[in-house]
Amino acid sequence: MNLINKKVTHKLFGTGNVVKHNDSSVEIHFATENKMFVFPDAFEKHLKLHDKNDANSLEEMIQKKAIERKEDEWKKEEELRLQRENQKLRLEHEKLMKHHKLHPESQMVFWCDIEEQHSSFSEWQVFSGAIKSGNNKGKPNKPVRLHQNSAVLLTAIDSSMPEKDRRILGVYMVNENFVGKLCEDGNIPAHSKYRLKLTEQESDQLFLWKYYTNIKSPSKIAWNTGKYRYFDNLWMAQILLDIISLKSEPKERELAQQFFKHFCKMNQITAQELPKPNGVLTRI
Repeated sequence: MNLINKKVTHKLFGTGNVVKHNDSSVEIHFATENKMFVFPDAFEKHLKLHDKNDANSLEEMIQKKAIERKEDEWKKEEELRLQRENQKLRLEHEKLMKHHKLHPESQMVFWCDIEEQHSSFSEWQVFSGAIKSGNNKGKPNKPVRLHQNSAVLLTAIDSSMPEKDRRILGVYMVNENFVGKLCEDGNIPAHSKYRLKLTEQESDQLFLWKYYTNIKSPSKIAWNTGKYRYFDNLWMAQILLDIISLKSEPKERELAQQFFKHFCKMNQITAQELPKPNGVLTRI
């Protein structure tokens, strides 16, 4: 918009002509002196253009700027709100970390159906499932025992096979910032580094029940219901140690060794004192 030489009226200085203007300022020559004003803000209250067409165009510009200003204010308010929420979450997280007590059974074994056998590795996360009854029916299960020391063991079984043949498909530590008590959507994401997928040949040599025992029925091999079980930290360490022995590819073996070392550190386990697997399969 070119306003040079356009006539304006100011409430205090009277009539004048525009001599300069840009996107942020306008200079007007009045009878005795030149004055600078903020553009286009000054035309909202103090200045009035004589030309109606220019005045209408300027009004549209002012309204557009007002909308943009409100949007900027809303964005800033939203950013502040998100900052406050993130700060609150950080404080909650720090509090939980500070007072966290290591649970002896803070590992999860997960039953993967056909679809999840693919999605668990492509997305590197699992869904804890929905609550089946009660006031919270339909809401995601909250994996309250999982913390930064926790790993998720992925398992599967062919529909034609007995439960004792449940194979281990892979394993991952939970995400570095994951806290089960704060998980509202039921999704359990993987650590950025510590995640292992077994080949079919490796999986065929690793059976869950070699390590796992139902404490209430120590001689029984049965999953019954549910998508997951919590289990002993030592059992997970035993599984990770055996995965190392199965890995022949150098990079995979190195990662498995680092995984095992990290897991033992997070769970205060001395690798040299780790007992041999004593799952129900070892006693049949």
